[in-house]
Amino acid sequence: MKFRHFILILMVASLWLPAASEARSLEIKPFYTQNQSPLSHIFGLPPMGEAKVLAPGRKELRFSLDHASNYVKNDAANESILLDGETTRLGLALRYGVRPDFEAGIELPYLIQGGGFLDGFIINYHNAFGFPQGGRDQAPRDRLLYEYRKNNTDLLKVDRSGSGLGDIRLQAAWQLYKGGDRDAFAAALRGSVKLPTGDSDQLFGSGSYDGALWLTAAADFPLAYGSLSLFGAAGMMGMTEGKVIKKQQNNWAGFGSVGIGWSPLSWLALKIQTDAHTPFFRDSDLRELRDNAAQLVVGGTVALTKNMTLDIGVSEDILVSTAPDVVFHLSLNSTF
Repeated sequence: MKFRHFILILMVASLWLPAASEARSLEIKPFYTQNQSPLSHIFGLPPMGEAKVLAPGRKELRFSLDHASNYVKNDAANESILLDGETTRLGLALRYGVRPDFEAGIELPYLIQGGGFLDGFIINYHNAFGFPQGGRDQAPRDRLLYEYRKNNTDLLKVDRSGSGLGDIRLQAAWQLYKGGDRDAFAAALRGSVKLPTGDSDQLFGSGSYDGALWLTAAADFPLAYGSLSLFGAAGMMGMTEGKVIKKQQNNWAGFGSVGIGWSPLSWLALKIQTDAHTPFFRDSDLRELRDNAAQLVVGGTVALTKNMTLDIGVSEDILVSTAPDVVFHLSLNSTF
């Protein structure tokens, strides 16, 4: 775990120390995020989601922001890849409880892509703590260039800043099990369909129809101070032929997540979560395309009102170059 995560944990944990005697705890939910790499976020990879579906007539509105800084440069015998730029993904998601064991929802993403502003900060941060730069300090500052070449042919090149609608996602969930007061275990079967509404030339979408089906589960445990929650998910995703490096695209991918959270107070929860998936591409000697991907998300949830919470998180690649160097995540969630 890098130093910034350790500092983040200490800063957030220090908030509850003076008031640790409070017994109530905040409901713990997984981070609503996924791999934000330019060659991953274009597909219908879903966030883990909750193990409990909404009650009939209950609604949830979520506004999320993921700001990712990417720098990857790698070469093989007949291939080269360069992913240098920043992407902001804004998501507006609505869920609705249709019946006691079923909910439906929709998510509208909007993407802003450019050279960004974090290169100098990340370079100075890495220098201060002795972390490797990976070539970022030798590259032009605040540049946008996503490029993949094979056999001296450009199969991908994006060097123009822009913004636009991403791929819309339709979602549904079925409650498989939900325990009572003395049984804190819950499980749900979730599904989603991603529509090719984003511009694949700008990497705002993949150009494919993607369907995902996954199981998510959680268990809560009371503690002397607050509560502890374990949560996880696993599933499969199928994709039609897209428009991004289409001859090397896989049509199937597996994914999973696991996390743990602790809520010592009625307004605060601390969380750590790992998300992973199998590669979306094949026929490559570059780990950025051929390898499994994994990221670590660390942060927490703060209750702003009785029905409104704010997630704050930082993620990074724990399998090097398979996810962005750093992603700053915010998610404002309201139920009514």
